Amino acid sequence: MGDHSIPEENGGDPSSSTALDIYPLSCYYFGSRDSVSLNTETRADRLLRLRANYDAVGMRSCVAAVIVVELFKHPHLLLLQVQNSIYRLPGGRVRQGESDTDCLKRKLESKLSAGEDGRGPDWEVGECLGMWWRPDFESVLYPYLPPNIKRPKECTKLYLVKLPPSRRFIVPKNSRLLAIPLCQLHENYETYGPIISGVPQLLSKYSFNMVEP
Repeated sequence: MGDHSIPEENGGDPSSSTALDIYPLSCYYFGSRDSVSLNTETRADRLLRLRANYDAVGMRSCVAAVIVVELFKHPHLLLLQVQNSIYRLPGGRVRQGESDTDCLKRKLESKLSAGEDGRGPDWEVGECLGMWWRPDFESVLYPYLPPNIKRPKECTKLYLVKLPPSRRFIVPKNSRLLAIPLCQLHENYETYGPIISGVPQLLSKYSFNMVEP
């Protein structure tokens, strides 16, 4: 009979994967503030805006936060849900002259800690986990840049954001901050879209250290 053991990389030592400390969801406070106006433009309108912005300033750069917590002894990803249907990673567009890290901290402060006025702990932005590209003025994003594309129209970078043992989350009343298990996200393109459903694979190099409060 053949050897059916599972091959291991890094010299066969499974402990060599990078450990990521995650804290229970119960460690965090969740509150709300007044609703904010939502962008109701159609997909076609958004692509027209993308074309106009590209003509004015060039490629659109965006950043998004990958934030993981523990719930029921399983890793969960924090997602914003807008209008009870659209799921998004917290983040947004990078301003001209702004670094990715500064932009992501600004967006997290405005979308997840509104009204805190910097009183909470600083956001710890870690490594870039992956990049998604929009080669042309179309709605499709790719997890790679095709070699024949020299002038991509949009790039979205996903960064790991590590949480402290406690933090206050304050979000608008017309948005919801949800903790979704990674096993539910994996390859669930229809519900969460390609970027979010691909996050579990990006996190596969980590071993989760679930810290008890």
